[in-house]
Amino acid sequence: MTDPARRDHRSPATPEASDPQRAWAFRPASPLPGVPGGPLSGLRFSVKDLFGVPGWPLRASSRAPVPDPGPSVLVRRLLDLGASATGKTHLHEIALGITGANGFGGTTHPTLPGRVPGGSSSGAAVSVALGQVEFALGTDTGGSIRVPAAWCGVRGFKPTKGHPDWSEAGVLPLSRTCDHTGPLARDLHTILRVHEALTGQPVRPQDWTGRRVGLWLPDGWVTPDVRDAVLGVARTLTHLGATVTTVDFPEVLDAYSPIVLSEAAAVHRDALALHEPGFLPFTLAALRQGASLSADEVRAAFARRDAYRKELDALLDTFDVLLAPAVPTPPPRAGQDDVDLPGGPVPLRRAVLRLTAPFSLLGAPTAALPTAHHAGGQPFVGVQLVGRHGQDDTLLALAHALDTAPATGTPEPA
Repeated sequence: MTDPARRDHRSPATPEASDPQRAWAFRPASPLPGVPGGPLSGLRFSVKDLFGVPGWPLRASSRAPVPDPGPSVLVRRLLDLGASATGKTHLHEIALGITGANGFGGTTHPTLPGRVPGGSSSGAAVSVALGQVEFALGTDTGGSIRVPAAWCGVRGFKPTKGHPDWSEAGVLPLSRTCDHTGPLARDLHTILRVHEALTGQPVRPQDWTGRRVGLWLPDGWVTPDVRDAVLGVARTLTHLGATVTTVDFPEVLDAYSPIVLSEAAAVHRDALALHEPGFLPFTLAALRQGASLSADEVRAAFARRDAYRKELDALLDTFDVLLAPAVPTPPPRAGQDDVDLPGGPVPLRRAVLRLTAPFSLLGAPTAALPTAHHAGGQPFVGVQLVGRHGQDDTLLALAHALDTAPATGTPEPA
């Protein structure tokens, strides 16, 4: 007999037939209404199942018990601004992954059967891609907004770490050092509208004339079609008046992984003490790995992080924006562990995170946009635009200018 506490917590209002992608963790009988007349009135949003919402369950898409973070300040703020919350979306279990696997069957791609949507904000991206909401609340610890945005053909934004208007209070953490909250939407205009409502300030339009762009496109890290797509965006930026120059930046996973895993293990310490916590095998192994790290190993990781931050700051003193791939390949198959890259097969998790983790580890504002490169008729690869710390408004305005500019075509690989 099934333990009621172990059942999928989607409401009867979300039968399997109406949610074949398993995007929704919980949908109430009626949405939480926003305050009438607010600047976000008329917009619906979904809430990643890490945000505390009074009266709604929180399971982090896991069968294991998870801590209660209390009510989300950000959700309450969005409701006060007039947006309506329609329900909670599934994620990669406890946000520790980039495909969408979880304890409730996993979330699948919105339009490509057998492919993953990306994670950990998988249900968030699917709910936006299918037009079920105007925007979604996600979190990003190492790419968890940007990866599903790219693989589902939508837009995503990760603010500067600690941005005062994108509160992390009332959100179940994975890594307090690297966690960010942020939105996903089908267009940058909606993201701008939400950001402006939260900050109370208009985002002034920007153009690319005279902008210095650093192109980070490491050899062998992406498939040829992704490389062509990124170079196509670089060509568009040049056409818009920017100067694009290739830059180097190291892989940062030697700092990122110990920090995230040790902090995640601390968050889930009580569940790890149980004989059978209920986590998926990969999640459990990763948490136990984090718990086994010594204090010296974690301190060394933070020292490496400090060195990487200085390198990124130096780049962003020279360049206005960095341009990079958001994902190494089009959406992989469900259950796929490795990806074939020009240098040979690479574990999927490493292939993705080495592109996205630097900008969560180092807290820089980053926007993810689809590219003009199409797979199956849809733009299922994307780019990242990385801005200077604290210059979120400028980054969003530049991203919007790029997103609404006509593509100039994809050049041959350099």
